[in-house]
Amino acid sequence: MNEVWRWLHRLRMVWAVLAAFALGSLLIVAAGKNPMAAYQALFKGAFFDYHGLADTLVKMCPMLLAGLAVIIPMRCGLLNVGAEGQIYIGGLAAAAVALYLPQMPAMLHVLLCLLAGMLGGGLWGSIPGYLRAKRGINEVIVTLLMNYVAINIVSYFAGGPMMQEGAPYPYSAEISEDLWLPLLLSDTDTHIGVLIAALLSLMTFVVFKYTTIGFSMTAVGKSPQAARYAGMSVNRNLIGSMIAGGAIAGLAGAIEVLGVKYRLYHLFSPGYGYDGIVVAFMASLNPLLATFSAFFLAGLSTGAQYMQRAIGLDVTAIEALRGLIVIFVAAGLIWKLNLQKRNNPLAKTASIPNQQNTAEGLTDGR
Repeated sequence: MNEVWRWLHRLRMVWAVLAAFALGSLLIVAAGKNPMAAYQALFKGAFFDYHGLADTLVKMCPMLLAGLAVIIPMRCGLLNVGAEGQIYIGGLAAAAVALYLPQMPAMLHVLLCLLAGMLGGGLWGSIPGYLRAKRGINEVIVTLLMNYVAINIVSYFAGGPMMQEGAPYPYSAEISEDLWLPLLLSDTDTHIGVLIAALLSLMTFVVFKYTTIGFSMTAVGKSPQAARYAGMSVNRNLIGSMIAGGAIAGLAGAIEVLGVKYRLYHLFSPGYGYDGIVVAFMASLNPLLATFSAFFLAGLSTGAQYMQRAIGLDVTAIEALRGLIVIFVAAGLIWKLNLQKRNNPLAKTASIPNQQNTAEGLTDGR
């Protein structure tokens, strides 16, 4: 019986998603539509149609990278809600390198663009990391506010110094076709950024499971006092985790510019940074599981259009479904934390934004 309960507990995110779909069915019925037909159109279009699957993969890439940008600091006890701003800064840096660097071999130029995106996102992420480590300022507030600063910075450049002459909308000149990311699927927008994101997911898993760096960050997330007593630098890990998370989010912005938009647009991200938070928590902070949760969430976004065409259901129903998934996933996390508190009455618990050991119990990959 204990083993059955353990597996039920481990699959709590699956139950959360199923519960969200069950409740979503009631909303679909209330709209006068058939839930089975709606979900069939959604999943068939998102995962079994060639062009639908391609669109799902394109959306999955930035969602997965944003999820990793949340997972890495969270393993260290920090909640990074600034991936959206880091994506924007990364996209700006990549576009600047692509447009203004002297001509050079295309492969080298693309690599420099991607590195510039990572550098921009990493530097942007270092600010809240430093303020948290050195000044004790809440990283949630700082990263959230910095999102708006980053978005407005990109809007300024896209509609000002970098704006294409005569453009009807704030966007830069088009990036040279030589710098576009190679495609994975013909006649689609699916680019090699999908493979880069999947590889980074695997690398992140390996780092946390098999390296001293990952062990040190996890130790800081679970107990900063114990980590400090063991000779680990808490501040260095806090700042480093935010830099690493910001760099990966910045890479997402660079890939979006080089692989999808081919220029710097005003408001080029539809909220991938915030989607990354859902991806991270659905995966229970497991980098490998983040690949599947990002694929699933991207499929919901893609399948909404197929569902609308098939049965006439408005895409806002999918937004409601995504909201239900967030609610049930959060409920699953609270359930786990309450179980831990019950099993260990001496354990300290607090709200996620302010708790250094927030990652305790979440970093077991279950």
